[in-house]
Amino acid sequence: MVAIGHGRSVSAGTAIEQCRAAVGDMDPRLLLVFCGGKHDGVEIVKALRAEFGHEVAIVGGSAAGVIWRDGLGYSGLEVGLVAFGEDEFLPQVVVNRDLLEGEHAAGLALGRSLAETAAEDAVVLMFYDSVANQSPLRLHPASDLVAGLQAGLAGHRIRLIGGGTLTDMNLSDAWVLDGKTVAKHAAVALVFPPELKDQTVILHGCRPVSTFMEITRIEGAEVFELDGRPALSVIEQMLGLTLGNTTSQDLSLIATLGEKQGDPYATYNENSYVNRLILRANRTTGSITLFEKDFHLGTRVQIMSRDNALMLDSVRNGISAINQAQHGTRPFLAIYIDCAGRASARSGAAVEEARLVADGLSPTIPFLGFYSGVEIAPFEGYSRPLDWTGLLTVLSVR
Repeated sequence: MVAIGHGRSVSAGTAIEQCRAAVGDMDPRLLLVFCGGKHDGVEIVKALRAEFGHEVAIVGGSAAGVIWRDGLGYSGLEVGLVAFGEDEFLPQVVVNRDLLEGEHAAGLALGRSLAETAAEDAVVLMFYDSVANQSPLRLHPASDLVAGLQAGLAGHRIRLIGGGTLTDMNLSDAWVLDGKTVAKHAAVALVFPPELKDQTVILHGCRPVSTFMEITRIEGAEVFELDGRPALSVIEQMLGLTLGNTTSQDLSLIATLGEKQGDPYATYNENSYVNRLILRANRTTGSITLFEKDFHLGTRVQIMSRDNALMLDSVRNGISAINQAQHGTRPFLAIYIDCAGRASARSGAAVEEARLVADGLSPTIPFLGFYSGVEIAPFEGYSRPLDWTGLLTVLSVR
């Protein structure tokens, strides 16, 4: 029903030829493609059309790295794809290209389109380009996009799963493939038929290192005060570090802010937390800027430390759970959307956790993954953007 292809080369044409060889003789109707940022998207589309024909729909986008069954890479030269044949499980494509006009409004329009297209509780995979502006850096906040989308659905239930695309781990740029060509400031959704259901696990790796604190001053994604004190000073004191005007990559490797869901006094459970990466710090204002702006005045948060050992344990436990859940089903496709910060080049982990995912998942399931900026998953009955998570979804025929 599907076939997986991957390639790696400085030449877009050669990388796609490698993908074509792996796919074999299938004549696909749709390609889901993730492409390293050193490749030009237009050249990738041109090469895909040369190998697979001009009628095939091409969706997906840039990726900070690509993960496949027997390897992974984040050199920027990797390409991975899923080829969908002509069968009853072919997804429909829904696109919005208006993120630059406002993420909430774009999400609202996309949600209305999805309400007309998707069956109740249908699985929808959505990808959007994370970087709105390169200099100064501004991200497209997934929280606004998803909030608008949920409003547009107007109570129509879907299983929304997705991620933000990046060209590399330095947040340099991003783009998506919208079915026909390369697009900026766009979101593309794949709507699967109701016969396919998902089993999704969220893989974490953070633990709290502070008591609960209240956000007492915040503007958008910029947190100025925690418990009435400058947020940067509070975090520095709690961690015993001087952050100063540290780069986003360094900050993201150190700590996140986490909001515990449910009973705040319940025993620690990694699945109870929504964590937000720190994009940058400002010594002058004493503030920190988060990747998302869905925390508000009065939100109770904890400082969360990134823990590589916990991350690897979370992967092992999640893979075991998702393999057990496949009993009695017919697996169709597994997609792994992995925060770029979890790669060993960023996290410092001795083991690539994505390698554990690929090795541990049942070998009978077609598998492809990519390194993302933000992950979007059903959480507490509502799809939410997540940070520093691995999101593994297996689509199965029930």
